[in-house]
Amino acid sequence: VYKRQIQATTSGQRRGKALSMYSGTAGVASAVGQVLGGVLVSIDLAGTGWRSIFLVNAPVAAVALLLAVRTVPETRSAHPTRVDGPGTALLSITLISLLLPLTEGRAAGWPVWSWVLLAVFPFAAAAFILVERRAEHAGRTPLVPPSLLRIRSMRSGLSMLVPFSLGWGGFMFVVAVALQDGLRLGPLAAGLALLPLCVTFFIGSLVGPRLVSRYGRRAVTAGTLVQATGLIALLATFYWGWEGLGAAGPIPALAVLGLGQGLLLPPTIRIVLSEVPVAQAGVGGGVLVTTQQSFMALGVATLGTLFLSLTPSMGMRDALTVTLTAQLVAVAVTVVLSLRLPRTVR
Repeated sequence: VYKRQIQATTSGQRRGKALSMYSGTAGVASAVGQVLGGVLVSIDLAGTGWRSIFLVNAPVAAVALLLAVRTVPETRSAHPTRVDGPGTALLSITLISLLLPLTEGRAAGWPVWSWVLLAVFPFAAAAFILVERRAEHAGRTPLVPPSLLRIRSMRSGLSMLVPFSLGWGGFMFVVAVALQDGLRLGPLAAGLALLPLCVTFFIGSLVGPRLVSRYGRRAVTAGTLVQATGLIALLATFYWGWEGLGAAGPIPALAVLGLGQGLLLPPTIRIVLSEVPVAQAGVGGGVLVTTQQSFMALGVATLGTLFLSLTPSMGMRDALTVTLTAQLVAVAVTVVLSLRLPRTVR
């Protein structure tokens, strides 16, 4: 919703700054959530234990609703379209048939239903694509218009978000487990260990728009390289310094990693939406968020399953090394894909 508002009510440099602030805030919030989660668990709010991390959503949502009513301008299409029922249903089936078995299958011992759902996935995905193409050809407004994906900035930006989101989602899960179960840090200490990543991510989000305006896609490529440097440093820190490593040990590598992600993510989101017509702002923002969230969940499922499967036989340090190496491959893919972005950013 907020991406649609930004797309519909701003343009030029104002849009770039707004999108950068939005994506920077969202990225920092996802990392800060780890810190606040550790705080809530450690103080055991009203005896609720870990459940308080869910209870806190209620007041946050209430404040967000109040602020939205007071500050978000009204934007309404002069020609509203109907909800794409078949497309919505097929997309839901597609995501559920992929994410549910990958997320829950291992813990449940890979029962029959998990394999049945995975078998359904390719057919549901093919049906979704076919239905969306037919809907657009017939003059209706599909949930995901195929023509939208023919916009170069949308196509190239989304292709970068896929490996980035995979790695980001898996990273946050795996590192949180490693800090608590591997290094035996408490919830609060494990959360605070990620604080440098939050700070440098926000700094990168503020600096990124200026660099992109001046250097174009080269600034995004530089962000991917900084991220890779931080990930390599973190991998080396865990591998060679695992014994006796405390909460402060990973700080330098996490700071570099967060800076690279801050330089990378906000400009990429800006690029994705830069050439989307205002009339399709809602659809474009929806496609972006769905892609980002779906592949973050897929990253938790795939990298998380890899890490948890290897830990019993290899030990946590070596399992973490293999998992972070797999993420490094995803980062290398983002470096290559960044070279396909438009040279200049609107």
